[in-house]
Amino acid sequence: MEQGWTVQRVPAADGAEIVLHSIGAGPGIVVVHGGGVTIEIYRRLAIRLADRLTVHLYNRRGRADAAARAEPYDGEQDIDDLAALLTHTGARNVIGHSGGGFIALRAAARRLPIDRLALYDAAVQVDGLFPAAWLPAARDAARAGDLARAMALTGAGLNTQSATSRLPLGLQVAMCRLFIRTPIGRTMAELLPTTLDETTLIFRHDGPPEQWAGVDAEVLLACGGAGPGRPTTGRPTRPWREPCRTPAPWWCRARVTTRSTVPRATWSTRSPSSSPPR
Repeated sequence: MEQGWTVQRVPAADGAEIVLHSIGAGPGIVVVHGGGVTIEIYRRLAIRLADRLTVHLYNRRGRADAAARAEPYDGEQDIDDLAALLTHTGARNVIGHSGGGFIALRAAARRLPIDRLALYDAAVQVDGLFPAAWLPAARDAARAGDLARAMALTGAGLNTQSATSRLPLGLQVAMCRLFIRTPIGRTMAELLPTTLDETTLIFRHDGPPEQWAGVDAEVLLACGGAGPGRPTTGRPTRPWREPCRTPAPWWCRARVTTRSTVPRATWSTRSPSSSPPR
């Protein structure tokens, strides 16, 4: 592990341990990672932020050094674990990515002590925006052990804006078989059943944007340049605009790339009256 990282074991509400990896100095910020990955792909982000923030990474249940996940999955452990980490670290700032964005947003809606919340490519279903018809076939393929097919169906279902999603399914499956040979592809394939469980939960929470109107944290919504971007509904909604002191429509205010601009954009894209992270 690179110099500067500290590791702590934080008690969870159910008695398990949450392994917390931290780096940096300054106000604390907790990163809630996406579904099919571990904290390893977020270490570069943490290092980029470490000159001004204390960045806390942790693997969510069922991944790497994390405890086992309760079944059937309902997301409650994820919220409880985030609550435990906010209490332990005193951090009041959270970054949620993809499925982790969904967890962080649910936590904020329950009034966990979150002052500032940055959601990057958050996996939140609003008014049936994203198609869900692909999910049963992907789950069937995963249960049958055909992870390449399950991954192809998942990728095409979640990334409908991608040119790859329009290729013949057989070609997509072949590409996924090659991808699974890489370290990140192998991790994503191993975690795919977990990802599909989380996706099912996200779709189950489909509804109007008003369901998030109780969030009183300052929220930044951001999406990657290669992501789905602005939904086709194209309508700003008051429930997002009123509680979010950052003046962002619910679809996306900042389009940032995953390589160099995420760390700077996360906390620099804010209203002029905003105070620094606490």
